[in-house]
Amino acid sequence: MEKLSLSVNTLFLFVLAFGGLYFAAPFLIPLTLAAVLSMVFIRLSNFFERKGASRAFASLACILLFVLAVGLIIALLSIQLGSLADHLDGMEKRIVGMLESLKSWINETIGVKKAEQQKAIEQGTKGKSGGLILSFASGLMGVLINTVLVLVYMFLFLSMRGHIKKFLLKLVPNKENEDTTEVIHQAGKVSQKYLSGLAAMIGVLWIMYGIGFSIVGVESAIFFAVLCGLLEVIPFIGNLTGTGLTVLAVVAQGGDGKMIIGVLITYFLVQFLQSYILEPVIVGEQVNINPLFTIMAIVLGELVWGVAGMILAVPLLGMAKIICDHYPHLQPYGFLIGPENPRKPKTSVLDYFKKVFAKN
Repeated sequence: MEKLSLSVNTLFLFVLAFGGLYFAAPFLIPLTLAAVLSMVFIRLSNFFERKGASRAFASLACILLFVLAVGLIIALLSIQLGSLADHLDGMEKRIVGMLESLKSWINETIGVKKAEQQKAIEQGTKGKSGGLILSFASGLMGVLINTVLVLVYMFLFLSMRGHIKKFLLKLVPNKENEDTTEVIHQAGKVSQKYLSGLAAMIGVLWIMYGIGFSIVGVESAIFFAVLCGLLEVIPFIGNLTGTGLTVLAVVAQGGDGKMIIGVLITYFLVQFLQSYILEPVIVGEQVNINPLFTIMAIVLGELVWGVAGMILAVPLLGMAKIICDHYPHLQPYGFLIGPENPRKPKTSVLDYFKKVFAKN
């Protein structure tokens, strides 16, 4: 009975926590994103410090490298988007033709005349263009502000990580310091390995999608390859979204059925290689979560924090599992989140190369 009461109280605490996460989203999203990203750069910061740099300088160097990497990706997308813009007139004409065909089909099938359809469309969009522009401008400003906040938080987390660790150790009795240190270390390690492995996998996906889309004949193939690769940060949903957008672009470009089939074949081939080769070899089994809770975490993350929640769901759930595994009254939840047949995490290719370079 005591165990049941403890489980009910724990579940009630989870419900309250998710309620707090939802209402505090504007504050917590950039803070959590910065915390997770800063864990990825701890090893690099330690490397700079071993070379004689101060912690503040090492942290700043990590932030600058991160900004440079993101800037290169944005520049590549901008170049490809400029190439895509050259074909916008032709794509617009094809889309207008497709809409006219759809209106004709509705007229013949349902009996709604084209004039009535156009009137309904105009009434539905009347007065909304100004609101859409204002909403877009507001959203863009919010993204810029949050980006600056994330970078500032990352710098502070990296430069103050020793202070934060000491604070966490002061929250527990001295006899539990060793266990708490191990939990902190493993939680950071999960984030480091998952995100660094994911970044390497996205780079490989860019190459595979780029080759596949170029063979099929998709215009601005590199743009859609980069887009599909970047959307992989959202498991399960991102790859479907990227491929769907590519198919729509092919249709708008006037591509025939063979080109659409080619895009779909590329998608299924890349997904096969990703599932059975890339993820086990490059990323490794680092998060150790079963598929049911992975999907549930992504859905719940989207409900609570939107797209940011979908991106952060998997690494955060992996950290939560480590915490559950190290505390007896939470171990049942760690068992539930974990895989049905738990296995020891495999060493990824990234870990292998790190060991090789460390020896040299």
